[in-house]
Amino acid sequence: MTLSKSGFRGNKAALPSKPCAVCGLMMSWRRHWAKNWEEVKYCSDACRRSKAAHG
Repeated sequence: MTLSKSGFRGNKAALPSKPCAVCGLMMSWRRHWAKNWEEVKYCSDACRRSKAAHG
């Protein structure tokens, strides 16, 4: 999904989301992740560190 400058308009329900690879928590799109949203897999540093334990 491509977000245009005028496409957001404050409607957070329209933002894409996906589950964390470790805990399954749904992560909503963030501007910080705009350039690499496809590569984002973990919701937090704690989940990123525990990825080896969970696979």
